[in-house]
This record gives sequence, structure tokens and C-alpha cells, in this order.
Amino acid sequence: MTVAGIDIGSRTIKLVVLRSNSAFDSKIVDTGLDPLEQSKHLINGYRIDRIIATGYGRHLANADFADDVMTEIKAYAIGAKHLFPNCRTVIDIGGQDSKVIAIGENRKFTDFAMNDRCAAGTGKFLEVMAKTLGFKIDDFGEQALSAECSVSINSMCTVFAESEVISLISKGEHPKDIALGLHESIVRRLISMVKRVGLKESIIFGGGVAKNRCIYRLLEKKVELPIIVPENPQIVGALGAALEAASTR
Repeated sequence: MTVAGIDIGSRTIKLVVLRSNSAFDSKIVDTGLDPLEQSKHLINGYRIDRIIATGYGRHLANADFADDVMTEIKAYAIGAKHLFPNCRTVIDIGGQDSKVIAIGENRKFTDFAMNDRCAAGTGKFLEVMAKTLGFKIDDFGEQALSAECSVSINSMCTVFAESEVISLISKGEHPKDIALGLHESIVRRLISMVKRVGLKESIIFGGGVAKNRCIYRLLEKKVELPIIVPENPQIVGALGAALEAASTR
């Protein structure tokens, strides 16, 4: 029996197809303007017996092709625990939200904090700031790490932060120094969420922003504990949904 999990996020759609021998395939595409069509295109070519959807577009998928839905929190808890059995904390920063999840001894979450009311500190925020500073998003973190010093950013609202960055540039501040200040602001905001949930080892960092080495290094330094980034940090939720599909078939 072949099952799958699909995580339809605001920026990307992730698919994990799980086979009976526990091997799995994964694919990632941009969400685009029509997430339902993108999702259907993504699963085309697979003979899937059961599929569970998670993420922002899960109900859209459920109304069309998915057999069931589950929350991102539950999906991430299951996926992270499968990849790293000792996992007790999951930190995820996606396209337009961030979350911190505490996991018990089993695969169930015990507490979580989530920011999904604005794009502050998310992948979208980083994309806007990188463009404003003239950097490519793929090497934004590396540029920040090469800064000589940090320039503080007061606002985390995307619109106000963009205006503040433009003002700092006009005052002669170096773009790399501003970039480091932006990254530090994101981590400070995330740490406040971590404190609300509590932090236990081992810590898994998932989501697209986990690929940003500056965020990773600043976060690890702040919590003073080792943080593990999965080989493919974006598929953790989709994997959790696929595992749920397998256990409820």
C-alpha cells in the first residue's frame, strides 16, 4: 500500500510518498497562484491509496482529492519524532508563520506556540528584506554572517522594517551589517516563543528558513544547546502526514 502526505504551505507545497517498505519519495514545488492545481500536478503519476493533507491549503485539498486533514503542529511532531526519535522540541519557520512545538515521549505534542498573524520573522519577511538590501535570498544568511558589526532593527512589521532598512541605507549603513541586525531580530522574536513553550533536547529545526545558516547559528548560540537541521527540513510536516496516513489506513 502506498500512502502520502502533502503539506500545502503559503510559499511551497511539499509531498512525501511513503511505501510499504518505509522508503519514501519527496517533492517540493512553489505554491503559485493556484495551490490546488499545483498539488494535483505534484501527485500526478503516483498510485496513492490514501493521502492526508496539512498546511494552509489542507481543507482545499480535502474538498478535492485528500482523504483527510491534520494540523501542522501534529504533522510536525510526528515527522520530527520519526526522523529523530529523541526529539523533544521542534522549531519551524516557514513562508508565513513560525512555530515552536514541545513533544512528549510518544509522537504527540504537549504544547506549542505559533505566530501566524503576520509575516514577521518568516521566510516572506526574509525575502522582502533580502530584496531591499540587494541580496539573493539563497545567500542572505551567508552575507549576514560576513558582517563586521550589527545594526539594530526596531520594527518586525514587514512594511515598517522595509522602510527602516531603506532609511539605514540612506544613512550609509552597510547592507551586510543591516542584514545581521535583521537576522538577530528574527531570533530574538523566536526565542520569546521558545520561552513560552520551554526547551528540551533534542531540538529539531525545520522549515525553509532552517536552510539559512545565520538564523541557525544565532539560534543555537542563543539557546546554548545543539540544534539539528534535517537533511531536507522542508518536508517534516509532509512526512508526518504520510506517517499518519499509514497508521490510519
